[in-house]
Amino acid sequence: MRYALIGRTAWRDSRKDRGRLILLMSAIVLGVAALVAINSFNDNLSKDIDRQAKTLLGADLSATANRPIPTDVVAQLDSLPGSLATEAELFSMSLLPSVDESQFVRIKALEGDFPFYGEVVTEPAGAMQLMRADSTRALVDDGMMLQYGVEVGDSIKLGQQTFVIAGRLLTSFGSIGVGTSFAPPVYIHQSALPQTDLVQPGSLVNYTRYYKVPEDYDIDSWVQDRRQQMRRKSVRLTTVERQKENLQGAFASLNNFLNIVALVALLLACIGVASSVLIYVKSKRQQVAILRCLGMSSKETFSVYFLQTMVLGLISVLLGVLLGSVIQYVLPLLLKAVLPVEVSVTLSPSAMLIGGIVGMVMTSLFAIGPLLAIRDIGPLETLRISDDGPKTARPRWWLFVLILLTIVGFLWYQTSEIVQAIGFTAGLSIAFAVLYGVSNLVTWLTRRYLPHRASYVVRQGMANLYRPNNQTRTLVLSIGLGTAILTVLFVLQGLILNNVAGMGSGQQPNMVLYGIERGQQEELEELTDSYDMPIMQHVPVVTMDLVEWRGKTKKQWLQDTTGTVRRWAANREARVSYQEEMDDDDKLVRGEWTGTYTGGDSILISLGVSYAEGLGVDIGDELVWNVQGAIIKTYVGSLREINFRKMESRFFILFPTGVLEAAPQFMILVTKSPDKETTATYRNAVVKAMPNISIIDLGSILTTLNDIVAKVSYVVRFMASFSIMIGLLVLISSLLLSKYQRIRESVLLRTIGARRSQVFAINAVEYLTLGSVAALMGIILALLISYALAKLVFELDFIISWWPIIGIYVLIVALTVVIGMWNSREVVRASPMSILRRLG
Repeated sequence: MRYALIGRTAWRDSRKDRGRLILLMSAIVLGVAALVAINSFNDNLSKDIDRQAKTLLGADLSATANRPIPTDVVAQLDSLPGSLATEAELFSMSLLPSVDESQFVRIKALEGDFPFYGEVVTEPAGAMQLMRADSTRALVDDGMMLQYGVEVGDSIKLGQQTFVIAGRLLTSFGSIGVGTSFAPPVYIHQSALPQTDLVQPGSLVNYTRYYKVPEDYDIDSWVQDRRQQMRRKSVRLTTVERQKENLQGAFASLNNFLNIVALVALLLACIGVASSVLIYVKSKRQQVAILRCLGMSSKETFSVYFLQTMVLGLISVLLGVLLGSVIQYVLPLLLKAVLPVEVSVTLSPSAMLIGGIVGMVMTSLFAIGPLLAIRDIGPLETLRISDDGPKTARPRWWLFVLILLTIVGFLWYQTSEIVQAIGFTAGLSIAFAVLYGVSNLVTWLTRRYLPHRASYVVRQGMANLYRPNNQTRTLVLSIGLGTAILTVLFVLQGLILNNVAGMGSGQQPNMVLYGIERGQQEELEELTDSYDMPIMQHVPVVTMDLVEWRGKTKKQWLQDTTGTVRRWAANREARVSYQEEMDDDDKLVRGEWTGTYTGGDSILISLGVSYAEGLGVDIGDELVWNVQGAIIKTYVGSLREINFRKMESRFFILFPTGVLEAAPQFMILVTKSPDKETTATYRNAVVKAMPNISIIDLGSILTTLNDIVAKVSYVVRFMASFSIMIGLLVLISSLLLSKYQRIRESVLLRTIGARRSQVFAINAVEYLTLGSVAALMGIILALLISYALAKLVFELDFIISWWPIIGIYVLIVALTVVIGMWNSREVVRASPMSILRRLG
């Protein structure tokens, strides 16, 4: 009986305010929608990666090395039952004689029936089989052929060999659409690779062996038993399961970040709920007191309004789940260019359930605090006329703890990293504390130092910041945090783009030529000079292996499980240069650089700091190298900090002159082209005269990076915009719920002689101040966060564009004022008598 009474009372009491409460809960709809959309997209991406991993790899196992795989390793691999295919992959220049154009390409020299799973889609359909049967034919990327107007049957020259184009590559293995824009794939038969004359000492070639094993063969166990052994041989093993982990891990950070953005949006919505419920409770004091006079207990009256809030919250969460399921259809389209698979769009029950639970729990926790004030309203409130309502001085620490635990639990579930979850929650708490402190400071400063000499309109507008039912804390928190998120994203995108653009600006080089043989140096320099292009760097490169250091061999170091040697440093094939003078951009940290070796037992070399740390060596330590069969003993003479931001060749290992001149080597030339037309003609001339030389056009790479950053940041901004929309919804709902308080103030002002324009101006001053403070604090927080991320995480120069930030500030302030004034139009337009009749 009592439950039925509570339900009927809650339904009847909500009739008058149902529209306002629904608007309040619309913020919850957006917050839950953001969570559901992100998690649904991630679930679908994970399922599609899981389903397509075998076709992406093309085999059950791949073994890859950046040099010919050792014979003993090949023997172990070939003991596997099943089928074998091999691949040699390298980057080189290509020439299209029919259009007299050149292009930097990724050559894949294949032998065998690879891929074993999936298929290479070509046009015409049988082109792959034709290439396998005829070593004079090649398959060329469709985008490259369209770009240059090349047709099937035309020719393509790779090094010294000319191939007939047998078909267009519509899909390929080993690339996911990012690198293909500046290095399109070209497939040839492996038997034709020697005729190209592109594989020379020091060439950057990846050798891969692909294996297809019987379905009942446990390839993962076989790999697990041999992975460490293969690593010591510099051979990387990849199975289908490993491929899944790599692909899912590549997008885990982006998914986690978007989930954090969505969670912040939900938190902003919940802050709006808490503030608006508090205002709603104050407006219901008389009704609550009347219910108490009619015999309802404090718990029963609390249950009436708790039931109202929870029902609306449940409806909002369900609508948010529905909206999020719709939004997930947009995300694959926005991220299509950087996704490794084609993402299907299906409803994700787990994402919907998680979004619904998190939304409902957060809504309940934030709403229950203000609702508890209802229990303090007694029957005597019917005789009081104050609008302040009951004091809620008792802090609800248990609610605060529950909210923090919910946030930590959700982030821990998403990232599987408890430290990250706690760290982000702490950071978010600090941001909330700063904004809350600023809002209190603004209220105190306004009350304490209100400018009495200011105009009447300004004094009244500023006084609204601390009067009862003010929105100072709510709006500074919600709009400030939303502004901070959006500004951080704009600043970080600008930093990345500015740093990338700076790599190719000014006097920075934009072309790198490598694979230059000794006899080609003078001819290439003359050709470069003929195009009025500067030779900014022309250095030799010698390849060698590190075999021993500090008295232990590489094998001993790698087998030492207690050591600190990093595998990337120990296993890498060293590409070394020698010169007399150290580059001006490199900073000598310790030791001295001796640029010329004059004889004796001690050859002093210079190492990059990170490389030395990876090997665990310091000044004076001994390192022994195998220089293509010759053993050379050296000592660490100096350590350098290497500036990798400058677009020139940089070397972890630098030898003095007088040691490596007789070793097999190739040259690297770095230059700068003034424009795209010069780049194209110069590149064609080099390829025609010296087809073995590869040319990297850094301009096209930087353009591609810009496109990728822009596309990803667009998705992030799309999700972050939810925070701003929620902040504005909080503003609208707060104003609607406090409208009657504003009406009373308007009546008093109009009664004592204030004109409509003055009341309008008073409200404008209030919202202009609130919007300015919230936007300014959000931007300041964003700049501090962005600076820390730029310096500590991304290691970027902090070069920011101020116009977008100014634009964000103006936009947020303008939206706050416009929405505030639009929502207050009834307060300003109505006559005092009509309002008094309505309130009476």
